[in-house]
Amino acid sequence: MKHPFSKITLAFSLALNLAACSTEGGLKKTPNTLSTFDQNIVIEVKQASDDKNQRLACYQGNTAVSKRCGLVTYQIMVESFVDGDRTVGQGSGYGPSHHQGDLQGIINSLDYIKELGANAIWLTPIFESTPIAGQNKWIDRLDATGYFSSNYFQIDPHFGDLATAKELVEKAHAKGLYVFFDGVFGHHKSNAAASPNGLTPTNGNALGNVGFESSYPQDLPFYKEVVSYWINELKIDGWRLDQAYQVPVAEWTALRKTVEKTSQNVTYKNAAGEMVNPLGYMVAEIWKGENEIATTGYGTDNKPALYSAFDFPMRYKVLQTFAVDENGAGKRGAKTLNEGFNSHLAYPDHAMPNLMLGNHDLVRFGDLLQRGGISEPDDDKYWAIHKAAFSFIGAYSGPVTLYYGDEIGDEIPNFAKKVSDSCAELGLCDDHVARSSAKVEGVSVSQLSPKQAELKAYVTSIMQVRHSNPALYNGARTHIFSDNTLYIDRKDTADNHILYLLNTKDKKIQVALSGAAIGSDGILSDLQSGKEYVQEGVAYNFTLEPFEAKLLKIASPAADGPKTSAVSSITGEGFMAVCDNPNDSGLTPLGKDMYIRGSYAGGNGFSATPASHKFSYKGQNTYQVIVNEERATAYTFKFASADWSIEMAVADSAAVQVGQEQAATVAAGPGTESSIAISKPGKYVFSFNVNSDGSPNNMMVSKCSE
Repeated sequence: MKHPFSKITLAFSLALNLAACSTEGGLKKTPNTLSTFDQNIVIEVKQASDDKNQRLACYQGNTAVSKRCGLVTYQIMVESFVDGDRTVGQGSGYGPSHHQGDLQGIINSLDYIKELGANAIWLTPIFESTPIAGQNKWIDRLDATGYFSSNYFQIDPHFGDLATAKELVEKAHAKGLYVFFDGVFGHHKSNAAASPNGLTPTNGNALGNVGFESSYPQDLPFYKEVVSYWINELKIDGWRLDQAYQVPVAEWTALRKTVEKTSQNVTYKNAAGEMVNPLGYMVAEIWKGENEIATTGYGTDNKPALYSAFDFPMRYKVLQTFAVDENGAGKRGAKTLNEGFNSHLAYPDHAMPNLMLGNHDLVRFGDLLQRGGISEPDDDKYWAIHKAAFSFIGAYSGPVTLYYGDEIGDEIPNFAKKVSDSCAELGLCDDHVARSSAKVEGVSVSQLSPKQAELKAYVTSIMQVRHSNPALYNGARTHIFSDNTLYIDRKDTADNHILYLLNTKDKKIQVALSGAAIGSDGILSDLQSGKEYVQEGVAYNFTLEPFEAKLLKIASPAADGPKTSAVSSITGEGFMAVCDNPNDSGLTPLGKDMYIRGSYAGGNGFSATPASHKFSYKGQNTYQVIVNEERATAYTFKFASADWSIEMAVADSAAVQVGQEQAATVAAGPGTESSIAISKPGKYVFSFNVNSDGSPNNMMVSKCSE
């Protein structure tokens, strides 16, 4: 396979030298290491100004949206967090916590949250869930989560009362913290109460013996009353939106406008003593692929619905880089992080993806490190990987969310060994194992362990750097370089210029980085240590310890900006790149119809087999299909039969390099799919061929000539 830069001659270079660590901690260069890892990366072409990723809302340096882009939200699972009032509490619930968490426990923890570097809190639902006569223990546990509310206009007495909720919001605002409630607007418990104006949600499709789906547009007035009621009553700053795909996207437009209008008519005093409006932020939980997030949450450029949604596609790329995801896929290269950013091509321009490492439905990062056999809490590596992941979150373009406990590397001891058929009884299933009792220093525990305290201090430092440098969360992103080990981005606003370097592996590396490559003519200052770097000749030289990140301020940005890697042609060569090959009427080597199955719009999350994505046999053991990509987009996919008896993707689940032939392999089961980023609209030919025994050989995606 040709190297993507093999045809480019002299330009600016970034030299990456990897070396194994000696037992004394110094660099020990070995012939194998040098011959395998020495690289000269040619950087020649300036970043294109019309790059779709640069057009998203948090890439503009726009002060009108900077508060939303700069959000660092601390997520709290209320019933499992902190017991601050011994007179209330659920006493039962899903997960391994004490189930006694309450609003007072959150009030008691506000200083801790603020000192961590968060500027917002999100509470899981705190509305009343009233038991129904004869309900079983599973419904009791579900009531504790709040995700099937009986009364959207009452605080659940297990958590506290209205006065306590008001105190919580006021004290949070006084400390500079926004407050977001959790809105469940797609389903409700079967005993849902009427609103103050006498409205009740419609009982749509039954959801077991728990409750019902809501029905739209009939229920729109009811939920508009809900969202405006709590902004008026408590002056909350917005909503996290549970299972947002349950609400038609057009109704989200109406609900968003209600939140915005109500927020504009309410004021409160912030930490600076200023009278301000509630933020009016809304973030959707759509636990699906990027195209379904776009179509069911964001809407379109012409018809915007919601402005923010959790970045599940990127979250999985982060897990696959540093650990393993819940399906066991992981241990991948640093370039996987850039693939995550490429998934944003699927979103309209107003989108503000919100990145998290975990939440109450996911497995904690620490437990996934153990599940993947990567590290244990008694290893230094466990804590170093946590720091690396948090550095990436701190440098992420747009809002981020921290799940309580992750900032101290919390995990469930021996969780990977405890999961069994009785996991629900034990509170140890994947979908609720992270609901553990909070360890808030000075509140629920007297003191953190040294390693926990060190990680918390690191997270605090990263978040302080983030808040002080708007380029990180609200600036244009230029991807400089990534391979299996090293990841480099540059972030820019008009007067703030930051370079982010990250070593994603457990080997020390040395990096020689030319000033022209990153667009720097002067000093680079480490924003955490204060150390300064100057060019030695034409390059800056760095040593990155295993999993180390550096956030560097560019004091003197070059007038012509950074030089990014040249892009090879997206139109390939050879038989698999030909877009008008005639069909072959002979016997096909696989004997089954094959499809592109994936997360693309219309792919129904890998479930659909549309005719538009059905392969035709072209002879020479090769299958092809022409796909008309009407806009820039991104998705994950496999080449598979309708019955899933045949599955294949790019070898090692690597991303597609459009215009290049790549090795294909059997890709059975979840987590083995490949990703593709389509930067330019047009017709593309997807091709693969097989060996004489039907096993995968090669594949290619190539743009057809105009």
